[in-house]
Amino acid sequence: MAAPEQEPGGQRPAGLGQGGESPPASPPAAAMGDGPPAWSPASAQAASLLEEAAELLVLQRDFAAALERCEAGCGSLGPAPGPDSCTEVKCSLCVVGIQALAEMNRWREVLSWVLQYYHRPEHLPPKILELCILLYSKVREPQVMLEVGSSWLKDQTNKSLPEYGSLLELYLLHVLLPLGRFEGAEELVYSCDVLDSEQKLAFVETICEKRCQWTQQEEMHSAHDEQEDKATETVLGALSQKLLTMLTLLRRTLRSMSSHFYVLPYKKMLLATFLLYLVVVRLDPASPTSLPFICKLVQLFRQAWAAVLSPIHRPPIQD
Repeated sequence: MAAPEQEPGGQRPAGLGQGGESPPASPPAAAMGDGPPAWSPASAQAASLLEEAAELLVLQRDFAAALERCEAGCGSLGPAPGPDSCTEVKCSLCVVGIQALAEMNRWREVLSWVLQYYHRPEHLPPKILELCILLYSKVREPQVMLEVGSSWLKDQTNKSLPEYGSLLELYLLHVLLPLGRFEGAEELVYSCDVLDSEQKLAFVETICEKRCQWTQQEEMHSAHDEQEDKATETVLGALSQKLLTMLTLLRRTLRSMSSHFYVLPYKKMLLATFLLYLVVVRLDPASPTSLPFICKLVQLFRQAWAAVLSPIHRPPIQD
């Protein structure tokens, strides 16, 4: 195999060894592309765990096992910030872990899970902060990222990152504006030194549009609530009227029953009860001596029956 031509100055092209062959790729080059020529044992172990976690997540769809590999990899790197290669591997492990948690419907644990490896919100990598904002916005809980995003954007070190502008826009559109924090959004835009005047003007126009939409939605909700209140009052009024009618009928019925109750001949009823007791218990109904008592008892019951029933509804009594 012919050796490659040398560049001016007598040097070989970068990345080629003796005989024109490329040197074997180191672990960071395999995971990140361009990286340092050597990895520490912890970084190499974390990169291996990253490959396993990605395979378990994408190919085998074993989300719990993928999460375990990510936790083991992040734990092997330790809490202290390391070289750029370690930082990238740790970020990639957290990205895979976030996806695994989301697939297992454990998205509520995402922020706390990430912060146990970065400890402070302003130390989060831009990629992880972006994923967290989009995740909690999708599940309609943007308030979770309110303080985290604010702390990250106020950090002076993060303001020098190239992703700062895009994350600021993401935080405005998916966290502050959906929560109705329009004054806080304007204050954040005006106090940002990274944005130029045109970008600030564009953000302010977006905030004004969202505020108008928010006001219109509140007015629509208020009108809808008023209609529901009126409908409820109408239903309650109809029910109250029916209840009042039923109570009136019940009062009339009770009054009619009480008037019949007052006309009952108590003395005769007591006498009839006593005679019934004598006939049934003390005397023999078949005996001739019980006949006068039975006749008197029948007569008393007829009088009580006539007193209870009104003349209109009184049934005919036959001997």
